[in-house]
Amino acid sequence: MAETVVAEKPLVLPAEHIRKPVFANGKLWTMFSYAALGLGALISLGPFVWMILKSFMSLGESIGATFIPTQWHLENYARAWRDAQFSDYLVNSVLITLITLAGELTFSVMAAYAFARIKFPGREILFALLLSSMMIPGMVTMIPNLLTVTWLGRVGPIAWIDNWPALTIPFMGSVFSLFLLRQFFVRIPEELFDAAKMDGASHLRILWQIVLPLSKAPVMVITVLSFIGTWNALAWPLLVTNTAEWLPISVGLYNFVQDAGSELNMVMAGSVITIVPILLLYFLTQKQFTESIARSGLKG
Repeated sequence: MAETVVAEKPLVLPAEHIRKPVFANGKLWTMFSYAALGLGALISLGPFVWMILKSFMSLGESIGATFIPTQWHLENYARAWRDAQFSDYLVNSVLITLITLAGELTFSVMAAYAFARIKFPGREILFALLLSSMMIPGMVTMIPNLLTVTWLGRVGPIAWIDNWPALTIPFMGSVFSLFLLRQFFVRIPEELFDAAKMDGASHLRILWQIVLPLSKAPVMVITVLSFIGTWNALAWPLLVTNTAEWLPISVGLYNFVQDAGSELNMVMAGSVITIVPILLLYFLTQKQFTESIARSGLKG
């Protein structure tokens, strides 16, 4: 009599006892991502922490290899504020930044609307020429700009050199701001413009009541980036100013540069003072700025 062979059933473990590979739930990848981000944050914060620590050192310690101050010199900040005349330069920087920012937003918004929503002959060619100018380094255009403002100061009723027009007007036309706004205006639904035109709205009313309320994201990006660029400007103010009447706060750091060398601890203390307004602006607009970067297509 033949024996009956019964096949053994495979052992099936409950789902909770099955060990998933590490990559299946993404835990290893998450740990690697956090480690990479943490390393990048440490590398980015390194120079900033070094600057703050050097600002509390004496001159001898600051030029040495010491990383932690043996004695904290809090008076460095009071001396930096006094010797660099930051009380006067701070007012100049605020005025220059506000004037430049107001002009850049005004002209960029109007030009971007024209390129996005108004059809005129040569629009695409002119826009392509403007974009091509972004490939020219800023240092190359510095001398032509200097010659231009010098000539305008001679023929016009307002003195440009050593005055606010030379420090602000050349930077009110930003091709990057125009490009960013134009690309955003193009994506606004056409139905909104058609409805406004049927109601008899002019281009200025459409821009003010429809386009701008929907464009807070790119406007916020331009505001923060323009503020940082204007506040940190150094080479151009040195070219177009002859007296201290309109010197910005960044030029005040030159008071600590001498023939024998720079006072590194004072330079670092002055640098910390100059970046406080930028940090304050970013902390106040951090959420809006981050959302603006994500919504306006600037993220990597």
